[in-house]
Amino acid sequence: MSAQLLDGKAIAAELRLHIKQAVAQRVAQGKTAPGLAVILVGANPASQVYVRNKKNACKEVGFNDFAYDLAETTSQAELLSLIDELNGRDDVHGILVQLPLPKHINPETVIERIDPKKDVDGFHPYNVGRLATRMTKLAPCTPHGVMTMLAKTGIPLKGLNAVVVGASNIVGVPMMLELLNVRATVTICHSATQDLAKKVGEADLVVVGVGIPNMVKGEWIKPGAIVIDVGINRLDDGRLCGDVEFNTAKERASWITPVPGGVGPMTIATLLENTLHVAQSEDEGK
Repeated sequence: MSAQLLDGKAIAAELRLHIKQAVAQRVAQGKTAPGLAVILVGANPASQVYVRNKKNACKEVGFNDFAYDLAETTSQAELLSLIDELNGRDDVHGILVQLPLPKHINPETVIERIDPKKDVDGFHPYNVGRLATRMTKLAPCTPHGVMTMLAKTGIPLKGLNAVVVGASNIVGVPMMLELLNVRATVTICHSATQDLAKKVGEADLVVVGVGIPNMVKGEWIKPGAIVIDVGINRLDDGRLCGDVEFNTAKERASWITPVPGGVGPMTIATLLENTLHVAQSEDEGK
């Protein structure tokens, strides 16, 4: 067996095309193009790359993008003041603060300051709570992007045994909630989990997001399982790899995401989808 690749680049390109068409239709009707504000504090190289990719994606689909590149020394009070300003602007439909933030700024305080209606990252407790109670409005981008990818397999998720490796608030916990909402049976694993290999080996679907290169061994994968690798790690020789031992896993899985080119592009495409959703919701509320 050799797994079919879940091509995140292709799926994301298809989603961006739909968004671009929807934006063009909005503008033709005299409506405002969706506006996304992206705030970067400091000069973290990886964050700079992510922010640049988000700006390019905004340009591609016809969004108005508002970029705020702030100094590392920006105070928490200054950042919160900027968020307050953006919360009140009609031309800004989505607000994203790039993580991680400098150590002197509390990320939870910042996330909670964003208007939940403009929280296109889906990190605000209000939006996570709605996801947990099956009343989703804005879902965290990476897990929701994974759900879009899984739909492309054509495999019903209802009743599947799913294992999520990693319990972060950005990926693991909302991924668990997304899968529960489609009635998969979900086990979530973390650093204190015992016999991880056994749990992974029993899973019909494995989603891994821990940031440790090749942590999940390919030989653990149940034959025919779906494998979603959220991790992206740079090795000492400069190569990129995921959290799953790809070459071995692809010989056992039915579907698998590559790294790079798997989940990563879907995160940005889903961010755009969320921003468009906010703009459309505002239209309906007027």
